[in-house]
Amino acid sequence: METKVKKEIREVHKEDLQILMNDINEKSFRVQQIMEWLWLKNARSFDAMTNLSKNLRDELALRYTFRPLTVNKTQISEDGTIKVRFETFDHHFIEGVLIPSTDRLTACISSQIGCSLTCRFCATGKMERVRNLLFYEIYDQVAILQELAEKHFQKRLSNLVFMGMGEPLLNYNHVLRSIDKITWSKGMGMSPSRITVSTSGIAKQIKQLADDKVKFNLALSLHAADNEKRSKMMPINDSNKLEDLVEALDYFYKETHSPITYEYILFAGVNDSDLDAANLIKLCRRIPSKVNLIEYNAVEGTGFVKPDHTILDRFVSTLQKNKVNVRVRRSRGKDIDAACGQLANKG
Repeated sequence: METKVKKEIREVHKEDLQILMNDINEKSFRVQQIMEWLWLKNARSFDAMTNLSKNLRDELALRYTFRPLTVNKTQISEDGTIKVRFETFDHHFIEGVLIPSTDRLTACISSQIGCSLTCRFCATGKMERVRNLLFYEIYDQVAILQELAEKHFQKRLSNLVFMGMGEPLLNYNHVLRSIDKITWSKGMGMSPSRITVSTSGIAKQIKQLADDKVKFNLALSLHAADNEKRSKMMPINDSNKLEDLVEALDYFYKETHSPITYEYILFAGVNDSDLDAANLIKLCRRIPSKVNLIEYNAVEGTGFVKPDHTILDRFVSTLQKNKVNVRVRRSRGKDIDAACGQLANKG
């Protein structure tokens, strides 16, 4: 006899829970209590739902399963950054980071177990992609990092970035579904304007974001404003040339009215010349945008190094003189491999 696989409770629609309550003679308000436990109180077991009767909790456990992320390891950097290694129900590891700064408290989360894009400078790119994360696994990262924010800093998250392990737009449906729950007014209630999804650049999916009229921010992991250099660093550029990306980003801006953020890591002798700056300036003039210049964090075996601070200063000055909105983003959590590009389940 074939065993029926239980559905994860967070996959169950509210309407189906209502039908169940009717079938087992429970009051309708129990549905709202269950939803609050799942998306507001972030319960990770049926036993945690303490205002439900034991009989109802047992009934839920009989019909459904719970597959929450668990915390496998937590590391705290000397600068206050907290890195968490999460374990999935099928015993894989992903990482998320809580980043404190003067005016914000940011959670950086993952969208895939591993990554398939093999960016040359990224530790995660050296890993194989095992699978996409499910929407509730993405949500769990935020919920757990929220708890850590309140415990260590006595305040809630101010910002959320999809800049951890994996390519978010290759897990399109679950990423958007997770954001729906993260921004739900009866749950975590985070404003979409506080959320940024970072992509290596998949033109077709960027256009889909525009068609779906998303409210969150979009960042492109750029790192070079000419195709030859970008393809050497990021093989995804071979199938998503800059011309196609610019067309997609222009469409995204026209449909959403949301400016684009270009993420640009400076590598010594690779993309830090005056010509590189000029190419970036031309790109920025095509679509309303800003540039985050990111300090490179060493990853063993890549061969990349960060430029001297005088090169960085000159690059920034060139952009500023040409009216580019640019900000230098300093690395956080380098001592625990929590900085940009370093997430690889080490330790």
